[in-house]
Amino acid sequence: MEKFSQMISQLTGIIWGLPMMLLLLGGGIYLTFRLKFFQIRYLPHIISQTFGKMFAKSNAPGSVTPFQATTSALASTMGAANIVGVPVAIALGGPGAIFWMWAVALIGMATKYSEVLLGIHYRQKNEEGEWVGGPMYYIDKGLGWKKAASFFAFALMIEIVASTMVQANSIATTVKGSFGISPVITGVVVMILVGLVTYGGIKSIGKVSERLIPLMVVLYLVSALAVLFVNISEIPAAFALIFQHALTPISATGGFAGAGVAAAIRWGLARGLYSNEAGMGTAPIAHSAAKNNHPAKQGFWGIFEVIVDTLIVCTITALVILTSGAWTKIGPNEASTMVTKALEPVFGASLSGMIISTALFFFVITTVIVIVYYGEKQAEYLFGTAFSKVMRFVYIASILIGTIGGLKFIWQFLDLMLACVVVPNMIALLFLSKKVRTITNDYFTKLSRKSDLKEQDDSNAAS
Repeated sequence: MEKFSQMISQLTGIIWGLPMMLLLLGGGIYLTFRLKFFQIRYLPHIISQTFGKMFAKSNAPGSVTPFQATTSALASTMGAANIVGVPVAIALGGPGAIFWMWAVALIGMATKYSEVLLGIHYRQKNEEGEWVGGPMYYIDKGLGWKKAASFFAFALMIEIVASTMVQANSIATTVKGSFGISPVITGVVVMILVGLVTYGGIKSIGKVSERLIPLMVVLYLVSALAVLFVNISEIPAAFALIFQHALTPISATGGFAGAGVAAAIRWGLARGLYSNEAGMGTAPIAHSAAKNNHPAKQGFWGIFEVIVDTLIVCTITALVILTSGAWTKIGPNEASTMVTKALEPVFGASLSGMIISTALFFFVITTVIVIVYYGEKQAEYLFGTAFSKVMRFVYIASILIGTIGGLKFIWQFLDLMLACVVVPNMIALLFLSKKVRTITNDYFTKLSRKSDLKEQDDSNAAS
């Protein structure tokens, strides 16, 4: 069994090294060129349609508001990658890794936009009258690859069993360490919470995530900004470190072992790709339920996700670590504690631990709620709505198993199954890039016509 575990570990290490980085990064670059860098050219318009309309109501077809769909998708990306992943990137790649995290975010915007756009374009109503979509639908309906769509759906359905266990174990470990509560009690409480929310479907999930995700982001950011306020004089130097060491090595200092340019690029790209989940195919499953009258408009919310997750939250985390000096005092093996240590001078050791533990707890709770929904939709695509309810019970049961550390051998397949999800999705995005460009051009052509008509009306009114 040990040899088998080592073989799986080596295989996933190879897959999630250069091959996966080339697929995700290369695919994002191709889509960026294919769409003529629209995420940069039209950024002001994209921001006005997302940040500017977060609480706008819509009568367009769909089950939840665009913002609810986005917070549901954000629920599966916000959390450990932002609070723990960023310190790991800095510990192993140096401050310059953050520059490459930003770079991959700009590229990932095109990927996330394309996923969400296709999810809306190829969505359909299920037996219960809800809008459903995602990679399994655009692979099937857009390319006619039924077997590939079923492979994606089956791989994601199984992957979520392992993912739920890992997330649940993370919650149990955090709660036990911070509050001394038994993992079994934590498991039962989480099971009940997840069961109650997921029972109401995407509408219930949307309402919960719409309130909980912004609350948790604000809690974390306010705590982080308090640290930055105390260390405000160090912020320019922190940005200087990021830009300077993106292309030049940095020597060892304190607990930091030093890093070359290759390490900065490798860890910045890896953490960036993992953080925003662009290309993984999960976000469009949530977005496909959104009320929207044009696929491109919902695609902008995919870009909104990347901005919030990577360019805002991850950047704030990085600045907290760099300005506080925590990255020079703590070694790579304890990198996950950097944010807590950075908060300690402002909030004290006890309160800092509670802030981070509470934020992680609720981030992970919302993640579990959303990925259970994702798993249900895969089961529904493969076997119908009745079987999706069966899988819901499987996922909820796996929460308790995960909290007590059971069936750990299944966890070993997590990265391998995730690769089976990413590969067909990215290939489909590349083959459907022409459709993405056509729909995008349609939106901006109509927008341009509206602008021209408005100018004519204003000119006539003036005359």
